[in-house]
Amino acid sequence: MGYRNFLLTPKVLDALYTEAMLLADEARSYFESGRFNEECDPANLLAVSFSCESLKVTTRLMHCIAWLLNQKALHSGELTDGEAWNRDRALGETPASDPLMIARFPAEAQEIIRASEDLFQRLQRLARRMNEKPSPVPVVQDMFLRLQSAF
Repeated sequence: MGYRNFLLTPKVLDALYTEAMLLADEARSYFESGRFNEECDPANLLAVSFSCESLKVTTRLMHCIAWLLNQKALHSGELTDGEAWNRDRALGETPASDPLMIARFPAEAQEIIRASEDLFQRLQRLARRMNEKPSPVPVVQDMFLRLQSAF
């Protein structure tokens, strides 16, 4: 079992992918509902900020989903290790949200924005760890890992 596979098992990968898809669906549903715009003048700075934030959330979640799909393809053998870790398939960067502006949004919007940021940050940490060269595995742990992968 490789170091990267040890960090991102199929079960964890499936859970993260499901979380990302559910959050993307929730965000799409909320941002398309128009509930926020009904309460706010479209020419208002808050409405413009809200539109910008909906694009940030969508971009952030699409980065997450694309990266997770690449990891699924790697696990299923559709991509080689080199292909999956190509710079073009990296998680990428997204613009940060403005906490002061977000604090003025409805609670539901705030929750979606924070959840998208949280997921993205978790995947960034995971991707960084997966890109690190693993430290040498102690002999006992190596034997345990080989036994575990044999069954």
